Amino acid sequence: MKVLVVGGGGREHALCWKIAQSPRCSELLCAPGNPGIAKVARLVPVAAEDVDGLVRLAKEEAIDLVVVGPEKPLSLGLADALAEAGIRCFGPSRAAAEMESSKAFAKGIMERAGIPTAAFGVFEDPAEAKAFAANHAGRVAVKADGLAAGKGVVVTETQPDAEAAIDEMLVGRAFGSAGARVVIEEKLEGEEASVIALVDGERFVVLAPAQDHKRVGEGDTGPNTGGMGAYSPTPAMKDADLQIVADRVLGPAVRQLRAEGRPFRGALYAGLMMTAQGPKVIEFNARLGDPETQPILARLESDLLPALDAAARGDLRGVELSFSPKPALTVVLAAAGYPGSVRTGDPVEGLDAVEEDADLVVFHAGTKADGGRVVTSGGRVLGVTARGKDLGEARAKAYAACEKIHFAGMQLRRDIAHRAFAKETE
Repeated sequence: MKVLVVGGGGREHALCWKIAQSPRCSELLCAPGNPGIAKVARLVPVAAEDVDGLVRLAKEEAIDLVVVGPEKPLSLGLADALAEAGIRCFGPSRAAAEMESSKAFAKGIMERAGIPTAAFGVFEDPAEAKAFAANHAGRVAVKADGLAAGKGVVVTETQPDAEAAIDEMLVGRAFGSAGARVVIEEKLEGEEASVIALVDGERFVVLAPAQDHKRVGEGDTGPNTGGMGAYSPTPAMKDADLQIVADRVLGPAVRQLRAEGRPFRGALYAGLMMTAQGPKVIEFNARLGDPETQPILARLESDLLPALDAAARGDLRGVELSFSPKPALTVVLAAAGYPGSVRTGDPVEGLDAVEEDADLVVFHAGTKADGGRVVTSGGRVLGVTARGKDLGEARAKAYAACEKIHFAGMQLRRDIAHRAFAKETE
């Protein structure tokens, strides 16, 4: 099977790394890819958001399956364009991808399907938004309705902070058109977890759960990011909880989308808060999470490619996935300034010093080739991922590898999985 992966970040490197191991894969291409992906796939210089260019590439290369990593091309209708060209795609249609491209739409689906989530309101008027926040004493999450690269969420504790966040989005347009409308939710209390399912429009297969670290600073402080690290499994999500998520969250969402004429084929991501009342949905995404995909795929023992192809074909019957009992942990190495304005073009040193083995891999996220060097090209630069006999060993391996890598201004959190270790000492 000839496969094209779309994207060039850490999630796409993890996908290419795993797909390349499949005996079903005869050739693997990635557009546009990165220097890490170049070790396992043929790179093609077509941008992830160039829908026409990607369809043309898939036709010219006689691609059997396109696997879409990022959310933006899905929101632009890449899956629809590929379907029109008769090319299988792992990734939802534009209509189904509104589960991520519009938080207001996703909230509507949750409401109509009876999926547990936070109380919310959708606003374009700042005064009305502030009144809703005041009803919750300013303890709210203010979210840009559209796509904002994982950064369009501000969680506040006071009314002045809530009003400032509302003004920043609706008046200051900090996120452009993505923040022209906001969703404001009551703040949920508990521990976060991520559950991702491969969906064929009707059936779904659940991947191993993970926990992401969204805040840039240790102790979960500072602004939200696209993710500073993740690990799998997480003690926040027990087997019984996972069954509840399948029964009360994923199943109802898949059925509701199908009933509304938007059958979902691809990866449906549920970002959850494990509250005292049980799992509640914080957000849905229409693709695999990043960085969660990195530790999840590091644990996956099954061949991923047949499962992706089955979902794209619309028939996951009989597909089962097996995960290693070994935990996996990813530490993100980010550029100076992230998640704000970042500097790029800094040489990345020490990659050759990291001896990758079956339990350690460095996934490239924001890198590019510059002559014979690898240099930084984005906010999140690398995802150092390790497995271990237990979470402690996985973390020790990952951080030991991080110590060998350097670029100017490199920042990382040194407390990935801190909640899991805190539970061990309770």
